[in-house]
Amino acid sequence: MANLINLERVSKSYGIRPLLSNVSLGITAGERIGIVGRNGDGKTTLLEVLTGIELPDEGRVSKARDLHIGYLHQGDELDDTHTVRESVLRGKLDHEWAAEQATREIVAELLIGIDLDRPVLGLSGGERRRCSLAALLLDEHDLVILDEPTNHLDVEAVTWLAKHLTGLTSALVVVTHDRWFLDAVCHRTWEVHDGAVDSYEGGYAAFVLAKAERQRQAAASETRRQNLVRKELAWLRRGAPARTSKPKFRIEAANALIDDVPPPRDRMELQRFATQRLGKDVLDVEDVDLTRGERQLLSHATWRIGPGDRIGIVGVNGAGKSSVLNLLSHQLAPDHGRVKHGRTIALAHLTQQIDEVDPAARVLETVESISRITRTADGDISATSMLERFGFTGDRLTARLGDLSGGERRRFQLLKLLLEEPNVLLLDEPTNDLDIDTLNVLEDFLDGWPGTLIVVSHDRYFLERVTDSIWALLGDGQISMLPNGVDEYLERREAGLRNDAGAALPGPGKGTDQTPSPAVSQKAKPGSAEERTARKAISRIDKRLAKVAELVESLNAEIAAHAQDYGKLADLSAQLDALHAEREELELEWLEAAEALE
Repeated sequence: MANLINLERVSKSYGIRPLLSNVSLGITAGERIGIVGRNGDGKTTLLEVLTGIELPDEGRVSKARDLHIGYLHQGDELDDTHTVRESVLRGKLDHEWAAEQATREIVAELLIGIDLDRPVLGLSGGERRRCSLAALLLDEHDLVILDEPTNHLDVEAVTWLAKHLTGLTSALVVVTHDRWFLDAVCHRTWEVHDGAVDSYEGGYAAFVLAKAERQRQAAASETRRQNLVRKELAWLRRGAPARTSKPKFRIEAANALIDDVPPPRDRMELQRFATQRLGKDVLDVEDVDLTRGERQLLSHATWRIGPGDRIGIVGVNGAGKSSVLNLLSHQLAPDHGRVKHGRTIALAHLTQQIDEVDPAARVLETVESISRITRTADGDISATSMLERFGFTGDRLTARLGDLSGGERRRFQLLKLLLEEPNVLLLDEPTNDLDIDTLNVLEDFLDGWPGTLIVVSHDRYFLERVTDSIWALLGDGQISMLPNGVDEYLERREAGLRNDAGAALPGPGKGTDQTPSPAVSQKAKPGSAEERTARKAISRIDKRLAKVAELVESLNAEIAAHAQDYGKLADLSAQLDALHAEREELELEWLEAAEALE
């Protein structure tokens, strides 16, 4: 394969800090490379050296002749005086760009909801980002370089982008903290750290395995191997049974490396601890209607959240995920119905906005004013240790809050919430501005955090890593549980889009037959035997669901009463798991019956 770019003994510093030191590497045609590393370690600097935006202090950068590079950086180069049509589609009219299949797909996925004749000047940050990405993908390049391309994209759009990029013939270099995306797209990983760039074969999972193996070989004692990398690897191997697209790395090596590593979370112990802290009542959404503007987000929605539940929420942008969190935290009142809080809950809510802080205050003294010791299921952690775990070491411990970067302020905001020792935690896009190392630390902390956790995130890997169930806002006014997780969400969305497309086709007399779509043909006619059967099924399921809810409540009370009897707890936990499984099956059966009546 032809070399596109070579770096030979390249060094680059800012002030007295070396970001790249004597780095030699290359990119070949068709290669897809993911770049990982802590915030501030030089990932973006490496991209700018590769593209020629920044010149190296030492060393040489050589490029193939007539190399065409497409670069999506964290800013944008859109002209504020142009419309979206001019900036992205070069002024093409609708019938012109719609005649090109590739263009239609990109516009449909990335520019949905954006008026093409709208001025660029009025776009939000997320809309500008999607316009920049669309403009880049509509052009042809020998090498595509993307800096955090999944920012402002929902799970569905991230999945589409991964599929689109794997179909390109051009080479690809991408910086992202989205580990699922790295696995789906890349077959080589570069880790930027301490001025060096280490290269690993494969995506993120293979990178974790190879890094753990290097550390194992280099370690002089067993304690050196007991680190976050091995715990992360243990999850990759065991922790997500619904993860059907898990990368196929060397299973034998992984088994040998993690043979003595326990599962990432002790679910029974966390459930016991959470029940002690919370009791049996946590959050109840009862017959709630919620409208925002002209959109009805929830319609007669009922949702019960128990002690120790670890829930992920997915949905398209604008579906109402953040509004649901605001509803749960009482920051938003329902139009109808109520949201009931248990008497013992202490709720903390991480929003997408970064809190205002006193710019003159110092990191350590601010944290110690909140709490010097934090309790977890694994034991007590001091404020200083927590700060160090979240990347505040050395002079950053005494840094002024006004001098923190965006990523550091996000970490600090999250850390303050955790130090308040809530027993119910609502996280709205917690992975924004966090690098992979910090995400690993956060996941490790949540593994031992005994409470009820509800997460909204477009980061599929993070959702699968820290939650036990996935719920979705599918546009029907309900909050629906998805037993098969994000994969089921994507399948339902795809099926819904197909049905919508079928319904939008011209009717009789316009070149189509009158065969109903599968979704329509399954509906029961009013007064039919099918309708009566469906109504009976719903009545039967409702009664059984009420009985299951009573049994779950009774078991939770027994678990709290036998907190020290581990033999009894194991039996009760098994019964509780069986009831949860039955409830999931009943809910699916109820949905099928309800669909027949719609």
